[in-house]
Amino acid sequence: MDLVIIDYGMGNLHSAHKAVEKVAAGRKTVAISSDPEVIRKAERVILPGVGAMRDCMAEMTSTGLLPVITECLENKPFLGICVGFQALMQSSEENGGVDCLGHFQGQVKYFGNHLVDSNNQRLKVPHIGWNQVQPTQDHALWQGISASEYFYFVHSYYVAAKQAEQRLASCDYGAIHFDAALVENNVAAVQFHPEKSAAAGLQLLNNFLNWKP
Repeated sequence: MDLVIIDYGMGNLHSAHKAVEKVAAGRKTVAISSDPEVIRKAERVILPGVGAMRDCMAEMTSTGLLPVITECLENKPFLGICVGFQALMQSSEENGGVDCLGHFQGQVKYFGNHLVDSNNQRLKVPHIGWNQVQPTQDHALWQGISASEYFYFVHSYYVAAKQAEQRLASCDYGAIHFDAALVENNVAAVQFHPEKSAAAGLQLLNNFLNWKP
């Protein structure tokens, strides 16, 4: 199997699968699986995620997939999406504080209840909809995607990474400047949903399919 979307009980599996199949266009095989051996044999993997971080980490543990997810982080092209991105950080403020996988240094923080724009108008949390994303380094995963491209977001918590060199792209929501994408060696992660982000999102998924870290 060329690519496996990991099914640990949380994630927009159908939409992600359809989007990756579209860009694969018969060139590569794509599957959804919760079988550790299928995941181990895949050339590359995607870790999706929706919902609360406490539930996310609990499902990874209860399904027995935590060891294989950790293994994949070390040895193959890996893409985390939304909560699957946040799970790669050290910890999250959500649910009163949750320890995460700790692949990237940094924390997942809450936008807050009093977020405003430049005109001091209240902004809604969660951050839902299209927003501009600015790449912060040249990288194969951003090939064919213009600067300040729009991507689709749905999140109340955002990533604040500690290591600047891992930042692939950033975004602003009100006064908060947050990390929209990180990358280091074989692991990349994005806060937005590429499967819901039209042509730019499909381009990023295609880049991931062809990525050779």
